[in-house]
Amino acid sequence: MTNLSQTQELFRRAEAVCFDVDSTVIKEEGIDELAKFCGVGDAVTEMTRKAMGGSMTFKKALTERLSIIRCSREQVNKLITDHPPQLTPGVRELVDRLHERKVKVFLISGGFRCIVEHVATQLNIPLHHVYANRLKFYFNGEYAGFDESQPTAESGGKGKVISVLKEQYGFKTVVMIGDGATDLEACPPASAFIGFGGNVVRPQVKERSSWYVTSFGELSKELEKI
Repeated sequence: MTNLSQTQELFRRAEAVCFDVDSTVIKEEGIDELAKFCGVGDAVTEMTRKAMGGSMTFKKALTERLSIIRCSREQVNKLITDHPPQLTPGVRELVDRLHERKVKVFLISGGFRCIVEHVATQLNIPLHHVYANRLKFYFNGEYAGFDESQPTAESGGKGKVISVLKEQYGFKTVVMIGDGATDLEACPPASAFIGFGGNVVRPQVKERSSWYVTSFGELSKELEKI
């Protein structure tokens, strides 16, 4: 694990920065918002807490939560229209600054592609830079499960995505930013991990992060040091 000054330096010269989405780039946990919208909020929020704390495998938690929600395509579309994801303050400016420096920005999420693509569009991140889970629906629009072949459906999936990115683009320095256990475990293969506590503080992530920030302004300020 890198120390604080090493992590800061790696961030300043990163070729790619990968962001978690739920409770990092956006204020909410997308799956919890979907559950609330479908009337099963409390049961799912408790399971999300366990999954984020690392006491249950991610895939098991995802499967169990979705089997409670059983959202239709129509409900998902209505959620995005009626309650669009709220960007965390400062993230738009940070992503713009990274883009200006020709840094590649990726969104790697255990959430759902339909919601994450909406976020990517707001941040001018190309959709082929989005890695997230895909919900499946029957022809009549009813819930049919999720694509279990996506790397983000598994514990350790974010690390697998970063390995693929390094191979595909030849990146030497990739930084992962996120709030949860699944983000922390992506380093390595990520060169460095930055813990984010601007929306929710997860103690085990804070303790194990050599650099822990509570606002994206701290990261934007770091880029000015070059």
